[in-house]
This record gives sequence, structure tokens and C-alpha cells, in this order.
Amino acid sequence: MDTDDVERLIEDGLEDARATVTRARGEHDDDHLAATVVSPTFEGVPLVQQHQQVYDALGEHMTTDIHALELSTYTPEEYDAHVGE
Repeated sequence: MDTDDVERLIEDGLEDARATVTRARGEHDDDHLAATVVSPTFEGVPLVQQHQQVYDALGEHMTTDIHALELSTYTPEEYDAHVGE
């Protein structure tokens, strides 16, 4: 599955989300992806539930098109603090 398609699915499935998806093991490995997702919907939500929200946005693609997904999830404030490090 193309990284742009995964980004679109996440952004369409989570309110005000920004997603950046890359190939975790390089351009030759289509099955292992890494995603950084920033959304205000993560505010006050435990990490496990944040990740579940992303999986829900991806729906059946998590079992049919994506073998592995490394996730980093942030609220906008957390992301700004993380980038500022």
C-alpha cells in the first residue's frame, strides 16, 4: 500500500489529523510502515487508545495491506514540544 494512501486514510479517519507515513525499513520494504500522527483527538487519551484510533481509521487495511505499523502519536502541543527538543 502506498504511503500517501495510508496518510489519507488516517487523516480522513481522525478529526484534524496530520499524518506522515514512511517505509520503516527503507523504500524496498512495502510491508513495514512507520507513521507519525498528530491530532487534537488524542488529548487526554491513553497511548493504547490513541493507537487504536489510528488502527480504526485504517480499518481492514491493517489486516490485508499493512503487515506492520510503527506508530508515534501526539497531540499538537506534544508534537510541538517534541520537535522543539
